[in-house]
Amino acid sequence: MILTPIFDVLLLLGRPAAGKSEILEHLRNTELKERIEKFHIGRLDVIDDFPMLWAWFEEDDILSRKFGKPRMHTDENGYFFYPYLWDLLIERIGLDYQKLVRDDPHYHEHTTAIIEFSRGSEHGGYWQALEHLPDQILDRARIIYVQVSYEESLRKNRLRFNPQRPDSILEHGLEDEKLERLYRLDD
Repeated sequence: MILTPIFDVLLLLGRPAAGKSEILEHLRNTELKERIEKFHIGRLDVIDDFPMLWAWFEEDDILSRKFGKPRMHTDENGYFFYPYLWDLLIERIGLDYQKLVRDDPHYHEHTTAIIEFSRGSEHGGYWQALEHLPDQILDRARIIYVQVSYEESLRKNRLRFNPQRPDSILEHGLEDEKLERLYRLDD
């Protein structure tokens, strides 16, 4: 049993390339005892909407390229057909969290769920996203917002992008025009 109190849920928010994934990598590489003592973070479960989003891009590519069928989520430039798909990603995050808690009645005695995502004002911002998280998360959550300027986000986004690994949490990136449109403004 863990005696030092730990956070139940942390919402790790900020622009793309703000450093959220690097924070998570540091936490993963910190021994559990030290992580609990220094940061009040227990075992880690990370729920990130990027893998969900990337799966949609891959599915759309398979549908159009392999089967000659219409894309379901995004156009050929990777923009959502419908703004409500941003909200669907947040609903999926909530569903994934609820399954974790359902399957372990003592979940928060030993585990901190870290929920990571970015939202720009162009698609509703953080306020709209938070409206789609269940109360089961919001009642337990604390927010860490990693604040970087748009210019710093752009700089780091360019640096981290590896075209050989566009699906990688630590090496994905957005085209400058897409970063500008979707994330220049945030709330």
